[in-house]
Amino acid sequence: MSGRTSLQPATDQIRNQVIGWRRHLHRHPELSFEEIETSRFVRETLESFPGLEISNPTPTSVMARLAGNKPGKTLAIRADMDALPITEENDFEFRSIHPGKMHACGHDGHTAILLGAASVLSGLKDEIPGEIRFIFQHGEEQLPGGADEMVRAGVMDGVDAVIGAHLWSPIETGNVFTKAGPLMAAADIFRIQIRGQGGHSAVPHETIDALAVGTQVVNNLQHILSRQTDPFESLVVSVTKFTAGTSHSIIPDTAEIVGSVRSFNEGIRRQVPAQMERIIGGVTAAHGATYELDYEYGYSPVLNDEAVTRMMEETVREVLGEEHLLRMNPMMISEDFSRYQKEAPGCFFLIGAGNQEKGIVWPHHHPKFTIDEESLDIGVRLFVDAALRILGCRTGEAAIIK
Repeated sequence: MSGRTSLQPATDQIRNQVIGWRRHLHRHPELSFEEIETSRFVRETLESFPGLEISNPTPTSVMARLAGNKPGKTLAIRADMDALPITEENDFEFRSIHPGKMHACGHDGHTAILLGAASVLSGLKDEIPGEIRFIFQHGEEQLPGGADEMVRAGVMDGVDAVIGAHLWSPIETGNVFTKAGPLMAAADIFRIQIRGQGGHSAVPHETIDALAVGTQVVNNLQHILSRQTDPFESLVVSVTKFTAGTSHSIIPDTAEIVGSVRSFNEGIRRQVPAQMERIIGGVTAAHGATYELDYEYGYSPVLNDEAVTRMMEETVREVLGEEHLLRMNPMMISEDFSRYQKEAPGCFFLIGAGNQEKGIVWPHHHPKFTIDEESLDIGVRLFVDAALRILGCRTGEAAIIK
């Protein structure tokens, strides 16, 4: 295939459709694993495009298969669909109609972008070798995450490469960030229960103060980072919740400590629970207290494949220009897109969706969060160009995907 006409999907009609889809989804948010109407809307929209084989891998997810007329590789493109338990504070016409539910992370935009890409690529079926799978995933925001269910349902069987994107408000619209190697961190959760012996605050010597023991546990947990981890490795241990006590005159008998651990190195990640056990066990034993540690492994790190990322970077240069491909450090946020990367080489990238001039500056998961809708058009063009490039419609690039 030659020329750029097929690589310019953002006609006014498609652009307006994508914006309309995004606004509909934004107005009707559904929480993780509850995406009944969302998945129905996605399926009905996909059914209006030619040449797609549509299925529901799980009760609230959708997959569409586009089989080209020539043999070739299989590419998966993924978007997530779930909203967050937040009451929206925006005042635009398409704000959420469901109190306590809001698309405050951009998943409405992700879904609309992938619908747009499916619309364009379905019209190019005769020119596409191989197969494209459009994966509309449920439950990204809540562990254990929908990606694992999707993989177990077979959506990645026979896939040679996978790509996905996140709209990102801290980046100005028109810019894109990706990189080979670690892009996003693993995120694990820990919960510690300290048990002492409560009593009156006037006689502390007759108690085992769970609050005092807990504060020492919090302080000593930082030794995992400062004294037990190679300083050239990235690790974050954050205590985000500390609960103890009921009154000014009562020394508490229990304390709860909750937090997260974020890392890129799988070996270091697997060492952390044992390191925590040693620290917590030592501190509590020294004061006659006991403890329980619940450590939950969350999403694995997003590790971008070099070859797929190189093609994604070429796509950004082609669609937007070299100056719009950002160089940044990896991020400590997490994403269950990493689950797909365990099945096939993949690339995840961030599409700028902020706009200072328009006042689109609120962070993700904020009640006033929104996106610059110009980013939707960019997302469609990037997915279409990347799909054609990876499958070899442009210059035979698919040969490097083994």
